[in-house]
Amino acid sequence: MTTSLTSDLRDRAFRWIADDPDDDSRVELQNILARAMGGEAGAADELADRMAGPLEFGTAGLRGPVRAGPHGMNVAVVTRTTAGVAAWLTAQGHSGGVVVVGRDARHGSEAFAKAAAEVLTAAGFAVKTLPGPLPTPVLAFAVLELGAVAGIQITASHNPPADNGYKLYDATGGQIVPPSDGEIERAIEAAPPAISVPREPGAEVLGDELRDAYLAKVALLPRGPERAVKVAATALHGVGAETLRAAFERAGFTELSLVAEQSTPDPDFPTVAFPNPEEPGATDLLLALASEVGADLAIALDPDADRCALGVRERDGSWRMLRGDETGVLLGWHVLSTVDSVDPLVATTIVSSSMLGEVAKEFGARYAETLTGFKWLVRAGEGLVFAYEEALGLCVNPGFVRDKDGISAAVLAAGLAASLRAAGRGPLDVLDELAVKHGVHVTDQVSLRVTDLSVRERLMAGLRATPPVSLGGTDVTMEDLLPDADVLRLSGEGLRVVIRPSGTEPKLKAYLQIKEPVTGDLAEARAAADARLAALRADIESRLA
Repeated sequence: MTTSLTSDLRDRAFRWIADDPDDDSRVELQNILARAMGGEAGAADELADRMAGPLEFGTAGLRGPVRAGPHGMNVAVVTRTTAGVAAWLTAQGHSGGVVVVGRDARHGSEAFAKAAAEVLTAAGFAVKTLPGPLPTPVLAFAVLELGAVAGIQITASHNPPADNGYKLYDATGGQIVPPSDGEIERAIEAAPPAISVPREPGAEVLGDELRDAYLAKVALLPRGPERAVKVAATALHGVGAETLRAAFERAGFTELSLVAEQSTPDPDFPTVAFPNPEEPGATDLLLALASEVGADLAIALDPDADRCALGVRERDGSWRMLRGDETGVLLGWHVLSTVDSVDPLVATTIVSSSMLGEVAKEFGARYAETLTGFKWLVRAGEGLVFAYEEALGLCVNPGFVRDKDGISAAVLAAGLAASLRAAGRGPLDVLDELAVKHGVHVTDQVSLRVTDLSVRERLMAGLRATPPVSLGGTDVTMEDLLPDADVLRLSGEGLRVVIRPSGTEPKLKAYLQIKEPVTGDLAEARAAADARLAALRADIESRLA
C-alpha cells in the first residue's frame, strides 16, 4: 500500500498531537508526521495506519498495539475511553460508586492504569487500585468483593508483546455484553479531546488484604484431602507466578516447581514467540521441567493468568499439553463427580467439544451452550458450577469470580491430580474412560491470521454465498447464526465445524470436531476419529486459503 500525505491526513495528525496529554506520544507521532512530510518512503502509510480511526470498543474492551495515535493503545486513547466509561456509568445510575482498576506488567500498563484511575476520580467515582501488577481474576474478584459498579483491567492477555488492552467488568462481576459496548463506544465518541478530560490523583491504593481474600477462597477449591502431587508450572513471563505460588501454599500443595526463566514479569516475553500456551513452542520449557522433576502435572498460565493449560505425561513417559477441550471435560467431570449443590448447571460454548453435555447427562446435571466468550458463559443460568471454553478458559469458581480464572483452575487441577495419584491413576485414565462411555471426541482448530480484516469478511461472505455440501467426505448442512452472531455452523454425521472471526485477534477461526463411537477397541476408534479429523482439517484449510 502506498499512501500520499493528504492535507486531511496531515491536519488530523496535527490535531491529535495538539490534544495528546502525553509528551512521549506527541513526540512519537510528530516524528512520523515529519518523516511523511519529508517524503520518506512508507512514512505516510504508517501515519495513515495510526490515524485510521479509533480502536473499536467491543465486549472484550480494547486491544491494540502500544503506539501513538487514535488507532493504538496510549494515554490519550485510555483517557478518552475512560471518560466514555465514566459517562456511561453515570447514565446507568452509578455515579459516585466504587470502581476498581488493575493492570498487568505489559508495556504501558502502569501509565494506562494511572490515567484511568485519575479520570474516574475526577468524575467523582470512589476509585480503588490494585497494589501492583496482578492477575486479571484478582480484579474480577475485587468487583464482587468490594461491591463495585465496575472494574477495569489494563491487559492484553495472551496477545503479542507489542499489544496492550483495556477490559471492562460491570457491576455483575462479568465482562460487559451488548448493548453496553455500543453505548460505551458512543460515549467515547462524545468525549472531549484527551487533553481536555479532567484528571485528578487520589485513588485509594489497596493493600494485600484483597489478594489475601481471593487466595482464601481459592484455597477451598480442592475437592478431597489428598495433597501429595508434584506440579511444574510456568507464568510465561506474565503476572501469575507469585499468586500461583501463594495459592498452592494456601491450599496445601508443597511440591511446585516454576520455570525460572519465565517466572518474572517481562513485557518483552523473551523466551516465546507468542505468549500463549496454545502456540507451538510456548510450553517447551515447561514440559522439559516437568520431565526433569518427575512431575505428575504441568500447568501453564497465560500472561494475565486468566487462562490455564494442563500438560500430562503419556504412558511412554513423554509429555504433551492437553487440548483445551480435554482439560475442560476433565475438570468438568471432576466438578460434577464431587459437587454438592442441587440441580447443578455446567456450560460451554458452541465452538467447544460437545462431550461436556454427555458428561452432564451422566450425572443428571443441566447443560448449556452459549456464544463464544465468558461474558456469555457466566450468564448461562442459575446454579452454574463450572464453565469452560476451548481456548483454555476455565471458570471453576463462579461464586466469587464471574470470569475465567487460571489460578483457581490450577489449584482444582492439582487437587484432581493428587486424588488420581493416590488411587494409582492419572488424567489420561479418566479421559479414556470418558471416551469409552461417550465416544471419542477429537477437536482441532484452523486459524487464519490476517493483516487486512476485509479478508475475513470476504471469506465469510463467500461461505454464505456458496455453502459447502460436504466436508472431509461427509455431507453437511450449514446454519447461519446472524444476526445474533457472525458465526457459521456446519454439521454432518459425527462432524461439526464452527467458523467465526476472532473477537480479540486479527484471525478467522474454524473449530473442528469429530465424534466416533467406541464399539470395540478404543485405540481403533481414536485412529478412525483422527483420520476423519485430518481429512476435515485439510478440506477446511483449502477453503480458507
